[in-house]
Amino acid sequence: MKSGIHPDARAEDRPDGIPARALTIGAHPDDAEFGAGGTLAGWAAAGCEITMLIVTDGSKGSWNPKVDHQTLVDQRRNEQHTAAAAIGATTSIMLGHTDGELEYSMALRREMCLWIRRIRPDVVLTHDPWQRYQLHPDHRVTGLAAIDGIVAARDHLFFTDQLVGGVEKHRPDWIYLWGADEADHWVDITDTFDIKLEALLAHSSQGTTTMGDAHKGRAEREAFRSRMEAWARRQAQPAGLDLAESFKVLSP
Repeated sequence: MKSGIHPDARAEDRPDGIPARALTIGAHPDDAEFGAGGTLAGWAAAGCEITMLIVTDGSKGSWNPKVDHQTLVDQRRNEQHTAAAAIGATTSIMLGHTDGELEYSMALRREMCLWIRRIRPDVVLTHDPWQRYQLHPDHRVTGLAAIDGIVAARDHLFFTDQLVGGVEKHRPDWIYLWGADEADHWVDITDTFDIKLEALLAHSSQGTTTMGDAHKGRAEREAFRSRMEAWARRQAQPAGLDLAESFKVLSP
């Protein structure tokens, strides 16, 4: 599985190999699949243990005025579990915060810290909270809370009440931010693009809102595939790859 890195990056700033354990923190069901689905699929195939943490319940993710709230929540949960299985993730966890109403708070930072300490990932993948003109507040809040949670998780004097019953401080090796304006790391997803697409299409409730009605028929599905391929090619271009996902990588 090939990867690329910005040519000016120092050797110690270069992620190397497949992590043993990875954690994605996405605001909504399907966010991690859009941002890092091909990367996750490749890592899973190589033996990485992947946990997908979804912060909200996805309850605003429909344009259907007749949809029942609880029905949508249940559907999005089931779709997320199906998508995670397609990628090869070990676990998907829904935290259940109300979609579209996520607010940054110390309680949310504490929650992120606890999950990081419990799961103990080598890599955390999440939204880039500093992406310019990111409209969705849940994306901005989730990325910032995840990063602040990592900073807290690494030091024992943060949230000391968590450090009982076998829970210990934990410092991931790397943070991968998807949706970054200034990417400096690329992962080749040529061999896993179809898995990424399969995982995305598992989110059938989002067919109209984000996938051009890809759930309705072959033509719409092919149009969605073409759009995703074009996006992966644009991301791949700076690294000289064919299809890629791009990230800003930080070392916490």
